[in-house]
Amino acid sequence: MKTIARDAHVHEDGQDPDADFKPLTAEEAQRLRERKPLISPWRVIAIQVAAGLLVALAAWGLSGRQNLGWSAGYGALAVVIPSAVFARGLTGRFSSLNAGTAVLGFFLWEMVKLVLSVAMLLAAPRLITELSWPAMLVGLVVTMKAAWVAVMLAPKRPKI
Repeated sequence: MKTIARDAHVHEDGQDPDADFKPLTAEEAQRLRERKPLISPWRVIAIQVAAGLLVALAAWGLSGRQNLGWSAGYGALAVVIPSAVFARGLTGRFSSLNAGTAVLGFFLWEMVKLVLSVAMLLAAPRLITELSWPAMLVGLVVTMKAAWVAVMLAPKRPKI
């Protein structure tokens, strides 16, 4: 049986993974921030709202069935509302007191987001008349994937 020391951080090939790690200087970190600006979580949520609204209107308009529009819209809400709660939790005043609080807060708010999403999906049949599960899932998936649109549409900083 192979035993591994708890404090040993060595790969199977015998190399220390931290050996090549070099922290960024303040100037390098600043250049990285300028090249890759942060995306506001509220911008992502706004794009998700727009995508959810579009998919709900498309489902309703293309099918002519109101319940498909409501189902797709509810699927979008099952993404947007938990995401907004998550973003609010992460941008609160206690979110960045220190690194430990930030990590704990991230996991706590991610769990709240997950539970809220599942609760909304379980409540869907009672809230939406003639719920269409496929339409709701399309609304859910399209709205989740809209986050990538926010990343692609992130403002670029001009090169100096």
